[in-house]
Amino acid sequence: MTAVPFDTLKFVEKLEAGGFSHQQAKAAAEAFAEATGQELATKADIVRIETGMQLLEQRLVIKFGAMVIALGAFLSVIRFFGH
Repeated sequence: MTAVPFDTLKFVEKLEAGGFSHQQAKAAAEAFAEATGQELATKADIVRIETGMQLLEQRLVIKFGAMVIALGAFLSVIRFFGH
């Protein structure tokens, strides 16, 4: 996943405007940036994951269908030669 930019200065300014002291706002901004900087996903990341999951689903459907056909053929052969 790619990192999402985070403007800590703007975050500090907004906290200070809301009544935080400069020291509190700076500590909160640093903690928030550290906690979320590694975990955020962009829309492109989510689209890539969804696309991969769709491809995986298609492959599983094809494999399951092939197994059903093979089982049907096997049971037909057993039934034909069993009598």
